[in-house]
Amino acid sequence: MTEEETAAPEADAARDALVATLTEALGDNLVASEVKAGVDLWVRVTSQAWVETAQVLRNQCGMKYFNFLSVIDWLPSPFGRDMDAQVDQPDPVEPGEMTWGITGGQTRFQMLARLHDPVNHVGINIKADLDDDQPTIDSWITVYPGANWHEREAAEMFGVHFTGHPNLTKLYLPGAFEGNPMRKDFPLLARRVKPWPGLVDVEPLPGEDDDETEAS
Repeated sequence: MTEEETAAPEADAARDALVATLTEALGDNLVASEVKAGVDLWVRVTSQAWVETAQVLRNQCGMKYFNFLSVIDWLPSPFGRDMDAQVDQPDPVEPGEMTWGITGGQTRFQMLARLHDPVNHVGINIKADLDDDQPTIDSWITVYPGANWHEREAAEMFGVHFTGHPNLTKLYLPGAFEGNPMRKDFPLLARRVKPWPGLVDVEPLPGEDDDETEAS
């Protein structure tokens, strides 16, 4: 196979058609899109069009399979790396120094969901910016019932409220637990009291003991 034959395709008709359908249906509510030909598709929509986007993708684009739904917290950890490691700790990053991934963003919290067309084997990643102070968005469960559990987890771990969800009860944490552990600014105090064991219980590499013995 020649180099020309293995090169990435310059166009992607299937994914470009999805963007065109969303553009026509959503108008200005389609904030951004990016197609990587032959690889994947990302779109960012307004939070107001979150449910409408799901409806268009299911009813007009064949996205019958719901993969997952979650939240991204783009805030850099104010604790540096000391929650995960006691080595290579950079200075803490200021909260205003956020960077976003594909299709960009404007707020700290961002919804992320993925849908798939099982017939044409095409998937799509959907994002939407959320209000930083009171992250709220409409529930997807009337369109994709499988989103129920995912939204409960996102509510519990990130503090996002899903309007229209009938039962946003906790999945993992005790009922009286306060806070949202997946937020970047939630302090994992157990890591401060006892360092992550994988960082302190490190066995020497083969030959290291022998080298130290010879040196002494």
